[in-house]
Amino acid sequence: MGIIWKSFLPVEKKKDYHSLKNSINLLVTLNIVMAKDKYNHYSQILDQTARRVKQFAQTAFISHNIDLTVDQWTVMKTLHENRELTQKELAEKCGKDQPTLTRIVDLIIKKNYVERVQHPSDRRSLYLHLTAEGKTKVENIAPTVSKFREKAWENLTQDDFAHFSRILNTIYKNLEQK
Repeated sequence: MGIIWKSFLPVEKKKDYHSLKNSINLLVTLNIVMAKDKYNHYSQILDQTARRVKQFAQTAFISHNIDLTVDQWTVMKTLHENRELTQKELAEKCGKDQPTLTRIVDLIIKKNYVERVQHPSDRRSLYLHLTAEGKTKVENIAPTVSKFREKAWENLTQDDFAHFSRILNTIYKNLEQK
């Protein structure tokens, strides 16, 4: 329809029409780019925040003379909460890939906090569980870790937590592999 009425415009108006059309096309393109950038920006904020939380926690571990990394703590805490897990189950619960988890587990085995135990009915399968020393370590440092982890959550209301959880769960579900 725009083409039909455009043919009746004087020459100078046709130039204005082309200028307007180009401007509209540019605005549409910018809106598309901005929408994509918005999601890139949100992803960047999420990545930066996760990195900041982990760096803050690692610094706190060091300042409290905790001889673990944040990842090692996550593995030990998960084992404390779940008793015995296979390495595959532990990787899933900790959100780590198998090679990364193997390196973490090997390091905490050297510290005598975790051990591999053969499955009673499947000799090919191994369970991981905390040693007595590992269990004591988790129980002794858990209150300290909780205190400095709470720092990130200061000044947030219950509504903030509810929205935050809902949003993160939605993002997580959007990315689940089917």
